[in-house]
Amino acid sequence: MTDEVTRGVTRRQLARRTLALGGALAIAPFPAGPAEAAAPESRPTLRHGSPERAGLLPVHLRRLVTDAETFLGPSPEHPWYAGAVLLAGRGGTVALHRPIGMAVRYRSYDEKTDTGVEFPAEQQIPMAEDTVFDLASVSKLFTSLLAVQQIERGALELEGKVAAYLPEFGAAGKQDVTIRQLLTHTSGFRAWIPLYNAPTHEEKLQLIWNQAPLSPPGSTYLYSDLNLISLQLVLERITGCALDVLLREEITGPLGLRSTRYNPPASWKPRIAATEDARKPWSGLERGLVWGEVHDENAFALGGVAGHAGVFSNAWDLAVLGRTLLNGGTYGRARILRPESVELMFTDFNTAFPGDEHGLGFELYQHWYMGAMATPRTAGHTGFTGTSLVLDPTTDSFLVMLGNSVHPVRTWRSGSAPRVAAGNNMARAVAVRPARGRTAWFSGMASATNATLTLPALDTSSGDARLRCALWWDVEPADALVLEATTDGGASWRPVPFTTERHAEQDHPTGTVTGWSGRVWYRLTTGLPADRRLALRWRYSTDRLYVGRGAYVDALCVGTGDRVLFDASRPADADRIEAVGWTASMD
Repeated sequence: MTDEVTRGVTRRQLARRTLALGGALAIAPFPAGPAEAAAPESRPTLRHGSPERAGLLPVHLRRLVTDAETFLGPSPEHPWYAGAVLLAGRGGTVALHRPIGMAVRYRSYDEKTDTGVEFPAEQQIPMAEDTVFDLASVSKLFTSLLAVQQIERGALELEGKVAAYLPEFGAAGKQDVTIRQLLTHTSGFRAWIPLYNAPTHEEKLQLIWNQAPLSPPGSTYLYSDLNLISLQLVLERITGCALDVLLREEITGPLGLRSTRYNPPASWKPRIAATEDARKPWSGLERGLVWGEVHDENAFALGGVAGHAGVFSNAWDLAVLGRTLLNGGTYGRARILRPESVELMFTDFNTAFPGDEHGLGFELYQHWYMGAMATPRTAGHTGFTGTSLVLDPTTDSFLVMLGNSVHPVRTWRSGSAPRVAAGNNMARAVAVRPARGRTAWFSGMASATNATLTLPALDTSSGDARLRCALWWDVEPADALVLEATTDGGASWRPVPFTTERHAEQDHPTGTVTGWSGRVWYRLTTGLPADRRLALRWRYSTDRLYVGRGAYVDALCVGTGDRVLFDASRPADADRIEAVGWTASMD
């Protein structure tokens, strides 16, 4: 362990300091001083390379692109985006960096016919690898990073009250709201208010001061732009610097993010993706085509610099940011955070609100846009304009998907299907090696499916028959993998309890596993009922919404004390397996 880690908060110390309520951490300030003061050892920097070099399967990266291209057409009625830039990689290798569609396509939106009025073909601009996007709420990650830097330096306390830094904030029952609650959206703030209707900056702030919580602070999760706007005001008060200056000096400058900033200059406009034809009633302001300026109305009214929105960036810069965090806060020889600070950002503080897992700024374990990349450690965020960033520390992989999905109008987009499809394909691109031999049975990743893997009827009447196999699963929590048996030729099935073991044994009395297992193989054993014609099956059931990475079964063997009844490694036995929806996969 290095001196740097010894001085900070280790994972074990984090666990010891976890409080019972809300997963909050009671931490002391980290040593004061700029994050870059410590000289870090060099960590991976990004380079383009092949999928093989990244340890990814090319076929699934190709599928990621082809699936993304389908959303350029009706999905279901209108294109989900006019275009997008896709970037995916693992370790220090960017294995996919592909633009699709158009960055600028529509001049305006015709609400009478619900159609986009296109620019002449020669004035349209195709997507490019370096196209710059309005990140919308992905901007919240930058504000959160700046806040965690101040926590690291001792200038801000995670459990400190916001009113201790901004006395005006304490009005209307907000005196007990903490910095942590702003970062985890548990402050009680309503989701949004139209600050842009207030004529002066002071009156906009007064609207925030006068806002009363909808619920007691810490009692509920409610995603709110007001949390990050308030955090911006805290940061500007304690540092004496505007948020855009902090971003440049503390993040984009040290990391060399040359295409990331608030309020891009006019010279950038030809390489910026256009957003919406912003007009009432669907927009709060009458602005016409928004192109090169922030789309969010409140951020626009705040001068383009806001804690919740306003940052422009491109796919490469976001990948560098993601690589920095996966590296523990360093990129090359630049450090913006210590590893223990990154750990805080990826720690679930919202254990009291299952389904709304949240670190400091980062959302965690959200299948609705991460797809099968989602694990309890997977961190990410989305933006209303069609942007997203997903980081999976368990596989050291990252996915950037930047689309202009409000171009020409916000009502054309619906849900996050393109993000889910990209996340599923990226997860599938990370191979799962068989526990033994060259192949293992794989459930697939289809939604609304019952996939079954059935062994032939066996004579277990001796009473001492046991099943042994290797089991791997990463199952979306609403789905399940169950081991079942039948003695009547399949007319009825009943669960078979089993035990899994890796470092310790775990009983599964209902014969079921679900959720995330850590992306490792487990040994499964169970005694089998005595019957002359006992058949076993694995049934993988998924709902119609989202899926995990799926399930794998390998090294199947059924035997008694003195003989083998079934061994999948024997070709004759393997041929007797009935697989519906399962395939013999090499990865």
